[in-house]
Amino acid sequence: MNESLKVTEFDVVFEAKGTAVGRMRNKVDLTWVKRGNDSETFSLATDEGVFHGGENTAPPPLAYFGAALVGCLMTQIRAFSKRMQIPIRDVKVNAKLQWKGRQIGRNPYETQPKGFSVDVDIDSDASEGDLLRLVDAAKKGCFVEQTLMQSNRIQHRLKREGGWTSL
Repeated sequence: MNESLKVTEFDVVFEAKGTAVGRMRNKVDLTWVKRGNDSETFSLATDEGVFHGGENTAPPPLAYFGAALVGCLMTQIRAFSKRMQIPIRDVKVNAKLQWKGRQIGRNPYETQPKGFSVDVDIDSDASEGDLLRLVDAAKKGCFVEQTLMQSNRIQHRLKREGGWTSL
């Protein structure tokens, strides 16, 4: 079989376990479950600013969201440039992530995304067509961007004495 036409499917699984460790500070252990029994765990902290009752001791969760989008796309551009044989010297990505909040009286606020914009600056002598193909491939390979492009259902459960209740 032609190696370039071989189809390989794989799953990517991360498991996150959060623990409250301060007023609004959280410790999140994020485990990347790899093939076989291999795994890698990262510990992250989140906190909120004073506005939300936190102490501003760590980035807020949305900061990681923005970093994940930019970092994912940058990684794919660099990795795919090698696979696609499109030489690049440098890449810079800037993103603007916007949400809208709404609060009625003292009720908890509700949010919804307004939009996300991404500017890509690639230092390369490659043609514009090659760079467009590269960015398109990187967009398709960026897990964060592909997640944002779809409507997703997130399943929630609440732990009670009798077990788990689906929400």
